[in-house]
Amino acid sequence: MSPGFPPRIVVATRNAHKVREILRICHDWPVAWITDAALPEVEETGGGYLENALLKAVAAAAATGQAALADDSGIEVDALGGGPGPRSARYAGEGATDEANLRALLGALAGIPRGGRTARYRAVAALADPGGEEVHAEGTCEGIIGTEPRGTGGFGYDPIFEPLGWDRTMAGMTPEEKDRISHRGRALRELRDRLAGG
Repeated sequence: MSPGFPPRIVVATRNAHKVREILRICHDWPVAWITDAALPEVEETGGGYLENALLKAVAAAAATGQAALADDSGIEVDALGGGPGPRSARYAGEGATDEANLRALLGALAGIPRGGRTARYRAVAALADPGGEEVHAEGTCEGIIGTEPRGTGGFGYDPIFEPLGWDRTMAGMTPEEKDRISHRGRALRELRDRLAGG
């Protein structure tokens, strides 16, 4: 995709938490955001984050006739060989709640000391236009998986993910603090820079 921002971008997700986060992080993009588009059902059958993000962005762009932004993200735990990774949203099974996934991950790490609970959040953000052009960027945030949920903000695994250098989980941060260091914040800022020609 040639540098430059499209005039309008469809946010290609039905996850209300993710929509809010994307709009917060991308508040300075010179575009009109479309958050109420009729989005097609997309099965995340890709082998990784980029493939899944592109599946969603390309499908939304084709359905709406507008450029579409999607991301795919997950948590990678070193003690689990990098899992659950792209299957993070379905770790406890198809249709699992955030709470069920979080509990399943804590169960898988039971008995592992703090030093062995290193992990990272990874996100890939992809923008596709109806003409078939695509641009994408990746961001990561290193951290540790705690033993008990803490904090009331965020979503997903945020209550048990402690970013390196912080004494709080992502769920215990303000939205501004989280956006500054999060995997999604880093991926979207990198994508913005690419669109701006940086």
